[in-house]
Amino acid sequence: MRKSVVCFLCGWLVLPSAFPADSGPLAGYSETSARAERDWEAKFRAIPDTANLRAYMQRLSARPHHVGSPYDADNAEWLLGKLKEWGLDAHIETFDVLFPTPKERALEMIAPSRFTARLAEPTEAVDPTSGQHDEQLPSYNAYSIDGDVTAPLVYVNFGIPEDYETLDRLGISVKGAIVVARYGGSWRGIKPKVAAEHGAVGCLIYSDPHEDGYFAGDVFPAGGLRNRDGVQRGSVMDMPVYPGDPLTPGVGATKDAKRLPIDQAVTLTKIPVMPISYGDAQPLLAAMTGPVAPPAWRGALPITYHLGPGAMKVHFKLASTWGLKTLHDVIARIPGSSEPDEWIIRGNHHDAWVNGADDPVSGAVALLEEARALGMLLKQGWKPRRTIVYCLWDGEEPGLLGSTEWAETHADELRRTAAVYINSDSNGRGYLQMSGSHTLEHFINGVAREIPDPESKVSVWQRQQFRRIANPMPGQTPQERQELRSRPDLRIGALGSGSDYTAFLDHLGIASIDLGFGGEDASGIYHSAYDDFYWYTHFSDTTFVYGRALAQTAGTAVIRLADAELLPYDFDDFTDTVRRYVQEVEQLAREKRDQIIERNRQIDEGLFAAINDPRHPMGEPAKEPVPPFLNFAPLENGLAALDRTAQLYKQALVQANANGGSALARALLRDANARLIAVERALTLSDGLPNRPWFQHQIYAPGFYTGYGVKTLPGVREALEQKQWPLAEEQIARVGKVLENAGEAIQGAASALGQAVK
Repeated sequence: MRKSVVCFLCGWLVLPSAFPADSGPLAGYSETSARAERDWEAKFRAIPDTANLRAYMQRLSARPHHVGSPYDADNAEWLLGKLKEWGLDAHIETFDVLFPTPKERALEMIAPSRFTARLAEPTEAVDPTSGQHDEQLPSYNAYSIDGDVTAPLVYVNFGIPEDYETLDRLGISVKGAIVVARYGGSWRGIKPKVAAEHGAVGCLIYSDPHEDGYFAGDVFPAGGLRNRDGVQRGSVMDMPVYPGDPLTPGVGATKDAKRLPIDQAVTLTKIPVMPISYGDAQPLLAAMTGPVAPPAWRGALPITYHLGPGAMKVHFKLASTWGLKTLHDVIARIPGSSEPDEWIIRGNHHDAWVNGADDPVSGAVALLEEARALGMLLKQGWKPRRTIVYCLWDGEEPGLLGSTEWAETHADELRRTAAVYINSDSNGRGYLQMSGSHTLEHFINGVAREIPDPESKVSVWQRQQFRRIANPMPGQTPQERQELRSRPDLRIGALGSGSDYTAFLDHLGIASIDLGFGGEDASGIYHSAYDDFYWYTHFSDTTFVYGRALAQTAGTAVIRLADAELLPYDFDDFTDTVRRYVQEVEQLAREKRDQIIERNRQIDEGLFAAINDPRHPMGEPAKEPVPPFLNFAPLENGLAALDRTAQLYKQALVQANANGGSALARALLRDANARLIAVERALTLSDGLPNRPWFQHQIYAPGFYTGYGVKTLPGVREALEQKQWPLAEEQIARVGKVLENAGEAIQGAASALGQAVK
């Protein structure tokens, strides 16, 4: 703690002021309109009230409200009533989606001794809502197939592809076995997916205390970490193929939608899977034999971690009720005064696995306060230039259901109108996390510079900068550390999947931002029955000051985008980021080639033990063909087009801003804005990524084997990772053309802007 304080103060002495002068111009605004805009934004930021945030959370999280539950529908009606009370035009849109819920769960060890898992989260006496068992969904993984299997148990660490490579080198097969994996390392749905590919017949996922239990701190209810009986529910739908309703891929799940038979739904798991607590996992892991797990695979349980298989056998049974449930998306609109066909969309989901105070209510209540504040501004005479759409999604937890079905239903309209989507999910105490389209990186940095951090009293932007300087990422170069002090904008993360921006960015090519605070609240209640009002008000943003900061941040972004004369996209940061991605895939190709050459050399010289490749006949290691040198010229050419047109746009923007930006105030900028919106669309291809056409964005996508985690330039990167050299060559050409298309779109925006200000 002392070291962090010292670094924080040193940064304060050498870095520029957190708050720029309020009288300065804003990107996309003339000087006159900027002054008016700042006045409205200041009024807006004064409105959000922590007492309201607390009251909203207490109401919304009072009972379990999963998809199809009575309180989920009741919450939707309450949300609708609030939005209407504040003067917004609001309604509920419903969709009917496949949502299985368990009717039978059993897990037992039958040899060499007997043990029956509890599969239950007990009531905690101090936690009033933890005992609502009749309304809680039991702990399970949604979209696991039914199954009844008996087999040996094999421990697979995090259950990601690299872990199976380790098992292969050790000569351990999971074929015909049940695997047990710990949470972490990847999204949970990857674990049964990879296990099935390797021949496993079942999958158990447990929460090891090393990740979010007593190894990290005090457990609930004494602290915020996961106790021995806490279980992480969650979906295992194969969302890297497509999210949303498994039965209506690519189209909205309306009542009359054509649906697939359940046995044709490709996003269901291939083997049964169940989550368990570390209290239930410990007796199973303790009874295992076989080789001792590698050091990096060992968790924090007081046992020796063995890999198996052995004489131990486990019986695992799961059966669900498979049927349609109704989603309730709550949608509110504030019509634009002069550009009603350009939309700024703001969303957060309202459904939860159980009571969900942290996930998602902490984010939803911030959105609610934004909506209330905008309603108050409307009564004071504010009129946004563009249409603002506020959305409270249902069904996010099982698989981004509500947002995906709404976006697919309104896809044609959204392609015509949607300028930006701004998302949040859960929110806590700490630092502002910013991820999204890099065309919006400069914009969201500007917003973050003007939001005061409620505890440090510098801007949330500067607090995040201090944190990155004081706590460098592993492997960070001196140049990257220097960049934190000198680069005008903090780099924002790229978006993969895992929240409601997915359909907007990855499928429709709508520039998107994801926001939330966190990092200073030790959390181990994710997707458990203990994620409730008691936990949140004792161990997270207990005074709701960071909920207020989220409302101020996201709401300021909404207002600034909605009122701008010229949409404040920026292509310098975008080009800089794409350049890094191109360099990364070129380096990856070189590394893969060098690794294969080196491995083949070791085989030739007898340095590669046969046990290292047990899949080869006779146990002998097999040489790999050396990959060809790939032609990255299409990517380089596309990057050059981006660089050139970004400079053209910057020049046009300088002209537009001349004389205090007076041209922005008088010019007709509709064509320029339309062309700016089209830039993100140009980064998509209608036939999508290899083997998953739903994902159309060619710069960002969730990884096929990471689930939530992003893969940038995904078509190229994943082909290289999987050593599919002809596919990599093909994808390099496709993505290069996409970059050229984006360059043409930027050049069109520059030309339109130039014409508008003549």
